[in-house]
Amino acid sequence: MSDVPNHQIRAAHTGTTITVYQAYSPRIGVPAARDGRFPPAWKRERMTWIKPSFLWMMYRCGWASKADQETVLAVEITRAGFDLALAGACLSHYAPGVHTDRAAWRAALREAPARVQWDPERDARLNPLPYRSLQLGLSGTAARAYADEWTVAIRDVTPLAREVHGLLRSGDEASARALLPAEPPYPAGPLPHLGA
Repeated sequence: MSDVPNHQIRAAHTGTTITVYQAYSPRIGVPAARDGRFPPAWKRERMTWIKPSFLWMMYRCGWASKADQETVLAVEITRAGFDLALAGACLSHYAPGVHTDRAAWRAALREAPARVQWDPERDARLNPLPYRSLQLGLSGTAARAYADEWTVAIRDVTPLAREVHGLLRSGDEASARALLPAEPPYPAGPLPHLGA
């Protein structure tokens, strides 16, 4: 049995920022990391999903090997922006006990600038763990604020992803684990509207 709560945000964070991960094609990722901001080709009108878990990002992008996910970015954003998105978010699925009924959930989802999914966290071998990791989808005003106001820094962590993956493939899990970003619990407080 795990001591980790089933729904808990774990992330690299400081007193003022939180680091989230995204993977893009080099056409988007390289200029974003170089310039520290998303390029014009980054579509601000589309929903974008951010992930505080490095290993969940590795699961999603296949260690930076999947098409259009070859560049992994660590995006440092303001905690104020992240917290604002959480406060205005809605679960991406209906959850009895969180929503009064499906109609209320659908109405909340339509209005929300952000949505949340809780997916199984991953271990270094990308196997599912018995607790969940946050995925935060941003659209409309939240996506634009993420790109243009909340972003503090963008780093290309593709070399780190490849190094960790290479160590795991060679059987050196201890060295791979030592390179993983520390992701302590994030002090979001209770989030009953998100099932946490």
